[in-house]
Amino acid sequence: MKLPVSGRATVTAVVAAVTLLATGSIAGAAPAPEPGAIAAAPDLPVANVKAHLTQLQSIATANGGNRAHGRTGYKASLDYVKAKLDAAGYTTVIQQFTSSGRTGYNLVADWPGGDTGQVLMAGSHLDSVTAGAGINDNGSGSAAVLETALAVSRAGYHPTKHLRFAWWGAEELGMVGSRYYVNSLSSANRARISGYLNFDMIGSPNPGYFVYDDDPAIEKTFKDYFAGLGVPTEIETEGDGRSDHAPFKNAGVPVGGLFSGADYIKTAAQAAKWGGTAGRAFDPCYHSSCDTTANINDTALDRNADALAYAVWTLSS
Repeated sequence: MKLPVSGRATVTAVVAAVTLLATGSIAGAAPAPEPGAIAAAPDLPVANVKAHLTQLQSIATANGGNRAHGRTGYKASLDYVKAKLDAAGYTTVIQQFTSSGRTGYNLVADWPGGDTGQVLMAGSHLDSVTAGAGINDNGSGSAAVLETALAVSRAGYHPTKHLRFAWWGAEELGMVGSRYYVNSLSSANRARISGYLNFDMIGSPNPGYFVYDDDPAIEKTFKDYFAGLGVPTEIETEGDGRSDHAPFKNAGVPVGGLFSGADYIKTAAQAAKWGGTAGRAFDPCYHSSCDTTANINDTALDRNADALAYAVWTLSS
């Protein structure tokens, strides 16, 4: 999540360098469900999500300790995610832009099939700040979105709507990548997006359970999921306008998402209902070198990843 300060880097948009890769059939894909049947969302293995985080940590360690915009660690992170998606049968596109004199990249992955007049998107920013590996901010969201996309492939899921997943560059400079993507869409293509789900910091070590209150239907979907777990939620306010849902919302796209907290302080009332430590930040390592794989709460990561998958299945069926 970007810092809440003004004077963000401006973008010199270049013509997008787009690489469209042809993909083959999905090995072991499940048969299509009967007409009218609604598939149940999978329980994502948190071990799989954490394995992606381990890879992102290794990438940062091998590339100067971070995965920031314009640095080798960011491109290596994108290559890792892209290779997983290509192998799973997605059609992937790399969109290129320029910010602060450095080349940035978005990765967009489309699942074959579904009504392309109704596109459900789920996304996260893949870049870190230069100070550290960015494993909670935002390896956590990126890994969960990736594992959800892979679960779609494993299930051979055939939703009514068209599914699209995205990993954004240069969010930490002011939502640069996601804004570039939204601005590159025609008005007709923007209108085809039925919803955009954003996941930015979902494994905070002293977590809260926050739901965006933007689109009522998306908000209800997430709240229903957590109610089923007996986990209370609160409306997300800390990240308003500070993550990649903002460009979509400003363009009139229905948005929603999840958040487990950054540098705001957990209150005594919040600690009473969620556990953790009152008087301490939700993520004491926010934008710091200690945002490593040790900076993740497994329970929060597991719950939020499963809520992500539940929303994708529910809202695309």
